[in-house]
Amino acid sequence: MQSVTNYKCPACTGPLRYDEKTGRLACDYCGSSFAVSEIESLYAEKDEQAAAAAAAAAEKEEAAQAAATEEGWDSAEISSDWGKDADVRAYNCPSCGAELIFDVTTAATSCPYCGNPTIVPGNLSGTLKPDYVIPFRLNKEAAVKALREYYQGKKLLPKAFASENHINEVKGVYVPFWMYDGSADTRIHATATRVHTTMTRDERITVTEYYDVYRNGTVSFDRIPVDASKKMPDEYMDALEPYDYSALTKFSNAYLPGYMADKYDVSADECAARADDRASRTAESAVESTISGYASVSMNGHDMRLRRGKVSYALLPVWILNTKWNGNNYMFAMNGQTGKMVGDLPVDKGRYWSWFAGITLAVTAVVAALQFLI
Repeated sequence: MQSVTNYKCPACTGPLRYDEKTGRLACDYCGSSFAVSEIESLYAEKDEQAAAAAAAAAEKEEAAQAAATEEGWDSAEISSDWGKDADVRAYNCPSCGAELIFDVTTAATSCPYCGNPTIVPGNLSGTLKPDYVIPFRLNKEAAVKALREYYQGKKLLPKAFASENHINEVKGVYVPFWMYDGSADTRIHATATRVHTTMTRDERITVTEYYDVYRNGTVSFDRIPVDASKKMPDEYMDALEPYDYSALTKFSNAYLPGYMADKYDVSADECAARADDRASRTAESAVESTISGYASVSMNGHDMRLRRGKVSYALLPVWILNTKWNGNNYMFAMNGQTGKMVGDLPVDKGRYWSWFAGITLAVTAVVAALQFLI
């Protein structure tokens, strides 16, 4: 009986098998044989070399990131003063600090973020004018309907919540986003395997082939979105994506009547780290996806160089719905273009523990049945 290892013959790269008669690793292709300790030492050396290469790649990546940081994002064109000729007004919420922009025809009754009914006129002078906007496609009624549908199927939601919670405010808000253009040069190194199994009358032979896989590629990015509002949770804005950029149009005040526009309070430079992270992860994932046809793939390391380009400023449509139940406030957000809804819901603790107990009993019953069979 012969058992096959995962090693390759150093002489011909054919698969090595363990020969129980000799206690050595033998190659059926070229007839070579090796002591187990000899092959283990050889592969240990290769592992050390791979680790050193990965460390060098990491050091190179850090240097590349540092160089890219010095290059910075190009925001030179974002310099217009919206307040000079815009027929809009700025308002400040004294409760949460939100700075909101309204068309003069819009009735500003309360803050969409905290529900404060008092907003104070402010000065719009010096505010950057957006480059782009995606207009609202869905109306207020669609937002309320989407919220009702969002409750459905939530097994741990208190039964009374859907019927008793009250929607205090539904506001259409244009949320500020920085959009980053650029590209990423990516190089990755991976170890991949292919496994072949053959059967004889007396045995089953499995051969595992190892491959060093390299990929190089450049991934271009157009308008990576990063929200520029401290009031809006980042996880909400990420969850509302994607937006359909085919509707992205040059900004005009004509899109504002009936809605609010949140003034950015996080600069393009402050948001750049999130843009860098999204670009890096997306580029690496895109290049890794080109490795296919293997039984397994293990990443050894990668090199990444970001090339930062232009930054633009855009307003994207979001419906914000504030509800109140049992003395607590709950905020929900809906993509004003696609209808995607996000928000935190209360959990019925009684239902939760009943559900948990049911799962535990089911698992216990399965384990007991298996033990009985054994």
